[in-house]
This record gives sequence, structure tokens and C-alpha cells, in this order.
Amino acid sequence: MNRPTRILILGAAGRDFHNFNRVYRDDPAVEVVAFTATQIPGIAGRRYPPELAGPRYPDGIPIGDQADLETLCREQRVDRVVFAYSDVTHAEVMHCASRALASGCDVSLLGPTATMLASTRPVIAISAVRTGCGKSQVARWLSSWLRERGWRVAVLRHPMPYGDLVAARVQRFATLADLDAAGCTAEEREEYEPHLAAGHLVFAGVDYAEVLRRAEAEAELIVWDGGNNDFPFVRPGLHLVLADALRPDQVDTHHPGETVARMADVLIVNKIDAAPTAAVQALEQRLRAVNAHAPIVRAASPVLLDDPRIVAGRRALVVEDGPTITHGGMAIGAGHVAAQAAGAAAIVDPRPFADGSLAATFAAFPHIGPVLPAMGYGARQRAELARCIVASGAEVVVAGTPIDLAAMLGLTLPVVRARYRFEQRGGARLDNIVDGWLGTLNVPASQSR
Repeated sequence: MNRPTRILILGAAGRDFHNFNRVYRDDPAVEVVAFTATQIPGIAGRRYPPELAGPRYPDGIPIGDQADLETLCREQRVDRVVFAYSDVTHAEVMHCASRALASGCDVSLLGPTATMLASTRPVIAISAVRTGCGKSQVARWLSSWLRERGWRVAVLRHPMPYGDLVAARVQRFATLADLDAAGCTAEEREEYEPHLAAGHLVFAGVDYAEVLRRAEAEAELIVWDGGNNDFPFVRPGLHLVLADALRPDQVDTHHPGETVARMADVLIVNKIDAAPTAAVQALEQRLRAVNAHAPIVRAASPVLLDDPRIVAGRRALVVEDGPTITHGGMAIGAGHVAAQAAGAAAIVDPRPFADGSLAATFAAFPHIGPVLPAMGYGARQRAELARCIVASGAEVVVAGTPIDLAAMLGLTLPVVRARYRFEQRGGARLDNIVDGWLGTLNVPASQSR
């Protein structure tokens, strides 16, 4: 073949862009003719800009809808389709592959060796077998634990480039004002706000090599706080992987969750405080079937309301973490559990009051229970959230999302936040494991511990 291999990358505005930047951007043997988008609204119809795509792509790269996969393969004369997003069932990956194969294309996946960046700093990565296992709590606990021991830590978040991609090439967040200036979406704020409240420095962005370089300039140690169930973008020295005791049958059912379970240096069985003993045991057996060597840490994720007295006896509408409830597959989340435990008179079902993209979200994810996913990807969607909450007639809002919902939506109803944290509850101890790993590092003389 005398011409470059024509590639279509299936993605969701994260892993797909990273794979392009890392593997394809400067390779003259290939031409990426398009990306596709799914999972996240508002991505399809845009372009990956030339400022990021590089000189080989002066017009940028179009981003289509994954629903149009066959049409794109035909019209763009695609040779190879590359699957590049996370938290999908193995069956769904193969359905996409089958559509591409039927269109005459090869199909491939890029793995950790090809896509992980090397860091000049020690790296601890946190992944999970599914969205909603509790990565964020572990990342916050770990970052604080390391800082207490004298380490200057930078948290690198899995990219969520939903806005201006050029402006989001490299993002540094130290204060809430930085989030406002960047126009962060609800999903971004869910991940960033708790870190900033704890005093952690956060980096994110589209061009992850540049993001890493910026973080390395300010930190002595990197904590990679992964998104969905993806494997790390940066090569870790220690790889922690969480599994959810409330979903013990999902260790090896989703991509790339099974991959990270097999890669793990340490396995964390989370939410044992909320799951039956039999489910915890079943989860550990499934983890051992794919990874016989990693130590298993048992952990709880207790949920505490800021003021449960405000919820008791009132009609409560619950807003939950968006991705956990949508493609994460959970019917309810921590907010619902906390509202019931606080003695809410009733849980108000938001579904009859949803319109626009919120109504479309409920239709697309019929498993969702009587809770409202925090789908605030833009001003219109945030307005839909506020409108739904007000129309519901609820007397109080319980926010299971980590963001300051009242401030973001301008609500006049009382909003009670449900907060959850990481607690070690048996098995191997994570603090001892991390401390032992730190002891193996060739620490620079300037390092204060």
C-alpha cells in the first residue's frame, strides 16, 4: 500500500485524543481521518483543532457520531478502526468491532506500552474495574497522606476536554476561581472541587505530555486519578485498582476494567460497609481469578450528610454523580442511601419533571432510579437541572455529587451535601504498602519526608 493507512478512532473525548497525540499525530505512515464520539453530549460535530492535531492536519480532524460508524468508514475509505474509550461491556466493544469489520475495516486496540507516558517523577496510579468504585476518595486520601509526609504532590486527572480544546490543552487548578475561569462542566467540577478543597494541586488537559511536564515542574510525586475504568496514561511505579463490593460480578465484564484488574499491583475491595459479606467474598474470589498476586485491601466508603436534620421528615430530591449513574450503570448512588438513612419523608422522583437533554438522558439509560444525574455539561443543561429540581416540588435537595450544587445552579432550596471518604477496614493496609514502595525509591537529596 503506497498511501498512509486511513484510521478512524472511536472515542469519548479523552482516551481517543491521548492515543492520537501519543501514537498517531507524528506518524507519516497513518492518517487519522476522523474521531467519533459517544457517552458525552455535545462532542460530535466539532473538530479536533489544528493547534493540537499538528502540522500534518492543518484543517484539524472532524469528530462524528458513533451512530454513523458505517457511513464514516465508507465515505472516508477507512482502513482501520481503533477503539479508544472506556467503561463499556466486552460485548459492546465487539459489537462496535463487528460493525467496523462488516464495513471492511481492520479493528485494533492500543495498549499500555504504546500509550503510557514516562515520568521523571514517581507515579502512583489509581484505576478501577468500573466507574463509581471510589477512585476519587482513594486519590484524595492518598494525596493528603503523602503531603503529610512531606511530599509535594500533583494530582493528574484523566482528561475531560468538553469545552474549548485549545484552551484546555494544559489546565492547572489550585483554587475554585480557576475552575470558574476555565468554564468547567459539572463532571469536571465533581472531580476537581474535592481535591482543591483538600488543598491539592490538580492538572488536566488534552495534550497529556504537556500536562505531565507542567506537573513534574511543580511536584515531587504524581498521583494519577483515573477516569471511568481506564488504564493509566502515565506509567506508574505503583498501580492501585478498585473494585466495588456492591457489584461483585463486574470484575471481568467491562473494557478495560478487566485489563486494569489484571495489571494491578494492589487491589482495593471498596464499599464493604454497604455490601453483604457474601458479596465481598465473591468479589475477592473473582479478583483472585484474574490476579493471584496483588495484595487485597478491604475498604469502606462511609457517607455522611452535612446536616441530616434538614433532611429528616422532608421530601427530598437526590442529585447523584453523573457518570456513576449513567454509563456506570448504578440505579442510585450515595445520595439516595444517605437521604433514606436521614429519615427523608419521601424521595421525590425527578423523572416526570425532566425536559430537554435530561429527558433524553433518562430515556437513554432506563436503569436509572428515582435520582437526578448531575448532567451539567453546559449552561443549557445546568438550566435544565435547576428547572427540574424546582418543578419537582421537593423541600430539600440531597447532593450525592461532590460539587457545590447550590452555587453552580443558584438554588434557593436547601442543599445538603453527602460526602464520602476512604477508610481501611481489613486485609492488607494501603498505608503500609505505599510506605514500603516509597522506601524503594531513589529519592533526590532535596526531598523532604
